[in-house]
Amino acid sequence: MVVLTLNRRPLFPTMMLLRLLMIPALLGSAALSAAAQSSSAPAVAAPKAADSGSKAPRKRAPAKPKPAKAAPVTSEAKLDSIYDLRWPVKGPDPLPGSILPNKRIIAYYGNPLSRRMGVLGEYEPNQMLAMLDAEVRAWTQADPGTPVQPALHLIAVVAQAGPGSDGMYRARMPDTLVERVAAWAAKRNALVFLDVQVGRSTLQQELPRLEKFLSRPNFHLGIDPEFSMKKGGVPGKRIGTFDAEDINYASRFLQELVTRHQIPPKVFVIHRFTKNGVTNSAKIALDPRVQVVMHMDGFGPPRLKKATFRSWIKAEPVQFVGWKQFYKPRNDNPRTTIAEILRLNPRPLYVQYQ
Repeated sequence: MVVLTLNRRPLFPTMMLLRLLMIPALLGSAALSAAAQSSSAPAVAAPKAADSGSKAPRKRAPAKPKPAKAAPVTSEAKLDSIYDLRWPVKGPDPLPGSILPNKRIIAYYGNPLSRRMGVLGEYEPNQMLAMLDAEVRAWTQADPGTPVQPALHLIAVVAQAGPGSDGMYRARMPDTLVERVAAWAAKRNALVFLDVQVGRSTLQQELPRLEKFLSRPNFHLGIDPEFSMKKGGVPGKRIGTFDAEDINYASRFLQELVTRHQIPPKVFVIHRFTKNGVTNSAKIALDPRVQVVMHMDGFGPPRLKKATFRSWIKAEPVQFVGWKQFYKPRNDNPRTTIAEILRLNPRPLYVQYQ
């Protein structure tokens, strides 16, 4: 049996610190000036000199009231107003059977072999599914106009701190584990996402092995640039990266499955929380057979997460957007509320709980 050593981001308490350090400063070089201009009050005309025969000077005209000062505008609001112009993205019209944008996906993430990697392994299956039901109800109540689609998001290829027998720094989960999660999903008519942390392997090496699952109508794909060590290094010791070229390969792989098996379009989730996590994002090609979600994967208090969302998701439009929620206070304290998430523009249509 594979022994997992990872904690969502493999084996590292230090990774949490790295993430916080990598989150863009709220008032960085890209921020615009927040100074709001205020109008000065009009000057009062000086009184005319009194006639020599007058006993009293002419009364002054009453001063005009000063205009109210403009409310200060934060640099974050300025940036949001600029980035708002980039949305919505002009992309292909959705094909029949497409999940987005008519539904919102609420996904539970993790691996049943580890209690430290997310809710899929932290709780007993029936309890976990009951928790998912509660989140589905909460989102339905908060936004009744957008139907909720539940999902289970399994880390099917897990990055490792050790090289393993092939030197790839990743562990492939057995098919029996994928089938176990698929059985849980069937109880809730839920989607199944297979998440891939390639380590020093590649998407070209890992995706064909998962084809038998991704060919099923309810299976979809997630990839994690954080653990793609294409520039060398050990997962968890440095932040990895994917380029648009890697993402386009994975998208073409899914497109071909949709065409060959005549199945509905696939949802393709890409985790991101740093600038270099995804390079050349403007070159990501869109196709109606694959719906691309750029997923804000950072943690922290709401303002910090919104800064990450603004800088690396909203500022670089691709197609659809996602948002990560952590249950543990050490990650999200306080957790961003559903109401706050719904106020974001663009609104996340994929929300992942870990």
